[in-house]
Amino acid sequence: MKPERISLMGLPLDLVNMSGALEVIEGFLGESGPTRQVLTLNPEIVVRAESDPAVRQAILEAELVTADGVGILWAAKQLAGKQPEDRVTGADLTVELFQRFGSRLKVFFLGAKPGIAHKAAERSRREWGIQVVGIQDGYFQDEAAVLEAIREAQPDLLLVGMGERQDTFIHRNKATLGAKVAIGVGGVLDVLSGEVKRAPRWAQRLNIEWLLRVGLDRKRWGRFPRLVRFVRLVLEQKKAGGQSLF
Repeated sequence: MKPERISLMGLPLDLVNMSGALEVIEGFLGESGPTRQVLTLNPEIVVRAESDPAVRQAILEAELVTADGVGILWAAKQLAGKQPEDRVTGADLTVELFQRFGSRLKVFFLGAKPGIAHKAAERSRREWGIQVVGIQDGYFQDEAAVLEAIREAQPDLLLVGMGERQDTFIHRNKATLGAKVAIGVGGVLDVLSGEVKRAPRWAQRLNIEWLLRVGLDRKRWGRFPRLVRFVRLVLEQKKAGGQSLF
């Protein structure tokens, strides 16, 4: 069953919790055809979609769009009067998929700095028993060769951790990727590798993980203006009666 989908500033958002997202993805894994894209929506991506048509199109055509961030939950409540029960982040979704399918799941790890994807893949294989069918860092020059490697591997799940490039990379190539499901997972490969620690559980439970990351990591301080812009967009659209602003 397809989840209920609402419009958030002209962009789709599926009203699913973790259990619902896992059920949808399990359905995708049992189907044939082109790659299904799962996109975890956060305020930064929404703001980027305002000025980047490729990002916007990737969101519009994603087969599953989940709420990755408390800001999205807030915006959905403000603009649609309803929201998903909880966030479905890329980090949590990845681990839940590994736990649910274990050795039945063939995974291709793509992204991060050289060596990180290998560490993430090895740890994931040890901890959850998944089948690792491909590994490639995100600093490649020959995209055609990477796409061919993915097609040859025929993964059930393609994890793409390439920052702002990941969702458009999946969207641009999903008709011929050969993976059943592809998810843009940001820094999840760094976490799986053990090189980066997630925020404490208490911060995750309070939905302030993003605030802690921004506050503690100077590299993320430049992202704060996008969060401010997101709040302004939501308030402007609410004032406009819910009409899409872009």
